[in-house]
Amino acid sequence: MQRVLITGGISGIGLASAQLFLEHGHVVFIADKKENPDVLGVLEEYYSESVYFLKTDVSKDKDVKHLHSKVKEELGGVDCIVNNAGIIKHGLLHETSEKDFDEVMANDVKSIFLTSKYFIPDLIEVGGGSIVNTASISGIAGDYGMPVYNAAKGAVVNLTRAMALDYAKYGIRVNSVCPSAVDTPFINPEHIPEHSRLNPLKRIAEPEEVAKAIYFLASEDASYCNGVNLPVTGGLDAHSGQPE
Repeated sequence: MQRVLITGGISGIGLASAQLFLEHGHVVFIADKKENPDVLGVLEEYYSESVYFLKTDVSKDKDVKHLHSKVKEELGGVDCIVNNAGIIKHGLLHETSEKDFDEVMANDVKSIFLTSKYFIPDLIEVGGGSIVNTASISGIAGDYGMPVYNAAKGAVVNLTRAMALDYAKYGIRVNSVCPSAVDTPFINPEHIPEHSRLNPLKRIAEPEEVAKAIYFLASEDASYCNGVNLPVTGGLDAHSGQPE
């Protein structure tokens, strides 16, 4: 049994990951700046002794510090961190406001810095563990009209590599998943047909499919995976761009 912290765990990939860890008998602490009583009610009905929630903005130091104290109080620490929280904004670089730039960087990159800063000592204390960051195909390739998101997810990809190097000696593995379009609130439903057309599998991913990759990287089945940025793209990243 692992004690797992999942940020951004109230919907989408985070929620699917929380459910998967819970189904496998792990204890899950969800941190999210949004509350959804209906979702929490269902989780607590089925996993009342194994699921915890705290409303948290993981882009803010004081919130993450409070989260850390609550997790220590309830669980005594963690064995696994899933840094899943993040946001996305569209627009050309010269039309992007400083506020939007700062918000994306804070939610997508600074959040990982803060959770890692406070929780890695717990992993060191228990002799190791795993961290899985949610990056994106947008962190390993460019997109039209998403330069700030590309920059943020590119930072996550290389931060994952750097953390993997620094913390391996403590028995801590650090990896990331890099999904393409996923059927979550992030995606505009009007864009799903075009995303599906361009993907070799002719569909977008379900959150549960990305959650399975996260679960694998967090598990002992991935005991020799470290510094991996795993594409979960249906083969989209394998395409050279040539027409069929």
